Amino acid sequence: MTSAEFKILFDEHFSEIRRYIFYKGASEDEATDIAQAVFVKLWEKKPNTKPKEIIGLLYKMASDIFISKYRHDKVVANYAAKAPPPDTYQSPEDELEYKELNQKYETALKKLPDKQREVFLLSRMEELKYYEIAERLELSVKAVEKRMKNALQFLREAILVT
Repeated sequence: MTSAEFKILFDEHFSEIRRYIFYKGASEDEATDIAQAVFVKLWEKKPNTKPKEIIGLLYKMASDIFISKYRHDKVVANYAAKAPPPDTYQSPEDELEYKELNQKYETALKKLPDKQREVFLLSRMEELKYYEIAERLELSVKAVEKRMKNALQFLREAILVT
């Protein structure tokens, strides 16, 4: 098959192959991709047959690629359904360590001096910037920074020591 014959075949049958795959159940993008793959395979094989005889081959190749893709997608979906979601499984030891650490954190947070706790919670829970905390509490930014530094140091020591 010459490149001129291939171009004629492509121009005349690409839309038909695409539409055929689309009606089989593929999305528009998938149908386009499969139709392109069919013509790429045809170009690579360069069969020595007449263009009229190739038309049936085009539909057969398109159907085969579609079925193969469908089966592959089904296997992927089944695997994804059976596999545990990433980062959601925790061993009992991990859960126990997390609970213990959280308990230490809560206890340390209760022991934190009121002014430091207030700055810490505004920063971590409400996600305010230091200048926003300073405006809300009518303090300087330096005072907020110092309280935050002291709060973090206190919590670090309380959690690590206990």
